[in-house]
Amino acid sequence: MREGLSINSFLKMGFLLSPDFSYEGDPELFLEKFQTNFKGVNIPLILHNDLLFSSDAMLQEIDLNWDEFEKARAVFELGKDKRIYDTFLHLLNYPVSQKSKDVVDSALEDIKEVEILKPEKEKDMGSVVVLNTYQGKSKKREVQDFVKYYSLRFDSLKKFLLKRQELQNSISINRIASRDNSSVSFIGIVSDRDYTKKGNLLFTLEDPSGEIKVVVSQNNKELFTIAKDVMLDEVVGVSGRYQSDIIFCQDIIFPDIPLDKELKKADEEVYAAFTADLHVGSYLFYQEDFLKFIDWINGVSGSEKQKNISQKVKYLFLVGDLVDGIGVYPKQEEELTLTDIYAQYELCATLLKKIRKDVNIIICGGNHDAIRLAEPQPYLDKELAKPLWEMPNVTMVTNPSLVSIHAKRDFEGLKVLLYHGYSFQYFADNVESIRTSGGNYRADLIMKYLLQRRHLAPSHSSNLFIPDTDKDPMVIEEVPDFFVTGHIHRTAAFNYRNVTLIGCSCWVGRTRFMEKVGIHPEPSRITLANLQTREMKILKFGE
Repeated sequence: MREGLSINSFLKMGFLLSPDFSYEGDPELFLEKFQTNFKGVNIPLILHNDLLFSSDAMLQEIDLNWDEFEKARAVFELGKDKRIYDTFLHLLNYPVSQKSKDVVDSALEDIKEVEILKPEKEKDMGSVVVLNTYQGKSKKREVQDFVKYYSLRFDSLKKFLLKRQELQNSISINRIASRDNSSVSFIGIVSDRDYTKKGNLLFTLEDPSGEIKVVVSQNNKELFTIAKDVMLDEVVGVSGRYQSDIIFCQDIIFPDIPLDKELKKADEEVYAAFTADLHVGSYLFYQEDFLKFIDWINGVSGSEKQKNISQKVKYLFLVGDLVDGIGVYPKQEEELTLTDIYAQYELCATLLKKIRKDVNIIICGGNHDAIRLAEPQPYLDKELAKPLWEMPNVTMVTNPSLVSIHAKRDFEGLKVLLYHGYSFQYFADNVESIRTSGGNYRADLIMKYLLQRRHLAPSHSSNLFIPDTDKDPMVIEEVPDFFVTGHIHRTAAFNYRNVTLIGCSCWVGRTRFMEKVGIHPEPSRITLANLQTREMKILKFGE
């Protein structure tokens, strides 16, 4: 730092200086503008070089929470999460590195040759209606918010269970004590699970009136197998015999979806394509494969039959992780070709803009995107992902969300539930029937499990979450026609009670982080759904 820029001058103004702080401009002008522009404003306590990358940016009024900025920097300096700090720097117009610019420019050169086949006549784009998306507002959370959140969850799932014939005569837990040596049924939330010395399963269930112990005997093999998959915090129905302060379980009932759900179909041949996890910015992003997909959907490549089908694709779902992000996991920067979040979204948008304009693109975020990790996740940031927001054929939704596609005057449309799938890892590892059947390889089993529980993250430890005090946004209130997810990078297409379950492929190779968490990607694939027949096809665009 120049001698003319006195340390005492900053101390008098209430600032501390980082050892890396150096300013080569006019010290008097710097101090004068600081005093003018930041008078009465909550400004940073410690000055360091990151704040001086652009004197113009620094010497203007900036609407930023400087307390949070300092906290984010402290976390970064401790070697922990860098993502929040990087986001602050981007909000301060931190310049894109020359390396990132070069990578983007090179990628754009490759994309220029992509041909868009123009339709012979203007096409019907179909329709996208957002039925349910997260609208919660940021606020300080108290312990009582968590209590209310779980109470709301219990009430929501209890409504589904009360429709089950087996629970028509259910009673509250505090009334069970008067029914000694009698058959009873009730609804509760699982607060504890363990094994007895004899190897039987022992659950503790609660409702607003109290708690009770439930034993599932290993001698009842079918029920015992079902019970082993019951996780903490699930809301279930139980029927059994009450004796000596314990329920000897005879049946476990889940909220589940109805058996008689209609298999809805559109009245014309039209297609929806589903994918996720592009991870643009990763050095393992399969850009060439994705360009092959763009050629296909634009009607440029493929057989005449394939071209005929591709031109009938009206909907493209991208279910999270459009970019690889920054600071998502330790040493991620070593696996990035784009180390700037703006550049990542710019390249992603440039790719998507090459897709026919008559294709509706529906986008939700994921854990790699530049939004909070806690679920439900809000919309992609309008500043960071600005190029995507500006696309006229893009519909942004939150994670999770419910949309209706292809609705017409005489057809209500098909409901699509989107959830990126952050909770999947937990259930792949902890639910015995899923773990022993393939774990992360079996997106279909995880999705079926969540539909049966009518909740996207039924266990407290399965995801980071924000306790909403109006309702639990993770409850599957409406039964969808399609349930679409990503995250574990595996392709799945499966039908459960007339709900089509789609686990989406990815467009990225296996990183060191994926190796660590046991994810084996199945990249460069699109799941294609014929909305008229509900038939599914998986198209491969890689080797």
